[in-house]
Amino acid sequence: MAAYFPEVNAPIAYAGPDSKDALTFKHYNASEKVLGKTMAEHLRFAVCYWHTFKNLGGDPFGVGTMVRNYNGTTDAMAAAHATLDAAFEFFTKLGVPYWCFHDRDIAPEAETLAETNKRLDVIAGKAKQLQDDTGVKLLWGTSNCFTHPRFMAGAATNPSPHVFAYAAAQIKKAMEITHELGGAGYVFWGGREGYDTLLNTDMGRELDHLARMMHLAADYRKKLGATFQMYIEPKPKEPTKHQYDFDAAGCHAFLLKYGLTDHFKLNIEANHATLAGHTFVHELEYCVANDLLGSIDANRGDMLLGWDTDQFPLNIYDCALAMYTVLRGGGFTTGGLNFDAKLRRQSTEPIDLFHAHIGAMDAFARGLKIAAKMLEDGGFAENVRKRYAGWDETFGKDIENGKADFAALEAFVLKHGEPETQSGGQERLENILNEYMR
Repeated sequence: MAAYFPEVNAPIAYAGPDSKDALTFKHYNASEKVLGKTMAEHLRFAVCYWHTFKNLGGDPFGVGTMVRNYNGTTDAMAAAHATLDAAFEFFTKLGVPYWCFHDRDIAPEAETLAETNKRLDVIAGKAKQLQDDTGVKLLWGTSNCFTHPRFMAGAATNPSPHVFAYAAAQIKKAMEITHELGGAGYVFWGGREGYDTLLNTDMGRELDHLARMMHLAADYRKKLGATFQMYIEPKPKEPTKHQYDFDAAGCHAFLLKYGLTDHFKLNIEANHATLAGHTFVHELEYCVANDLLGSIDANRGDMLLGWDTDQFPLNIYDCALAMYTVLRGGGFTTGGLNFDAKLRRQSTEPIDLFHAHIGAMDAFARGLKIAAKMLEDGGFAENVRKRYAGWDETFGKDIENGKADFAALEAFVLKHGEPETQSGGQERLENILNEYMR
């Protein structure tokens, strides 16, 4: 088998924070125990197939800038085989336990759905063998129902029932492959499930159709006998003006309305939170508060740009606060940290892929250790407890338990008068947080 990354001769090793070798981990030590589990068990890192191996540096204003020898053929299936070989070489040399894919990433679309499915079966068979050979597992699979022109007006929300049916057939096959490959999850990302103008949109009907697709998927998972967790991935806009899976709260409302909460959790992406006007941690906190957290697409956006830049996550504050929330929520079960991130257009060398992933894995390893220390010290939790202490007393509990009506609340205020002011102490807490970032 050809070596597509000859610059890296062995799996990336942990060398400690004093290492000057760019091809070593400074903080990620897969076997190191943190709060009773190894880093590998806590973080469950995955490499995404689309940005890492299919993205060649193109953007809305320019063509690709990167040359990859595994894509250097006009034979689409030969390129698919070579790219899969390159991917598993990369996974094993980087030392990640998981990968993720869209169906159209791993196998090219043919003239008919039947022929496309045959291609998928061939590549999935090869992926299964490579997984068995390397021990790398599938974190989740998904279906690309947004790139082809047939999906220009959406997939499940398309005004044409023929397109709805095509999307359903494509999702069915992708679910089958995910099941065959032992995937722990399956993601629904509504890339064009939204609208450009309300002048030609029946929003209520489109939402009903989206829910119908989700119910069909839940029914088919049961028929398959699959155990993978299904996720919806929120994103507010781009490419459409407005997408129905706008943010975690919007997705939650959708799941509640259509009776889908037993079937779905959420896959939260940091850059999508930014586009929704939220912080990454806000979306995670909402999920933990509502038992919705499933998995994470780990990346970041540029605060000065209003589009999905999908940069590698290197902000230690974000990584630490994210892991603090994840740990308080019980940690990952079926999900993990998938690097849904791409190289910058000027980072054209294959070795740049290693540098990018190493840096991101180190950033989350640091974040994990900081979050664990925050939990062990308990200072932030104690501050929250004290701030809400009144709700643990009899009067507060009566309100929460529905034992106090308006008349009782009025009587309390008439008796006790004006409430005491209570400082949130934000600046002190932010100073304390800074002390952990060493």
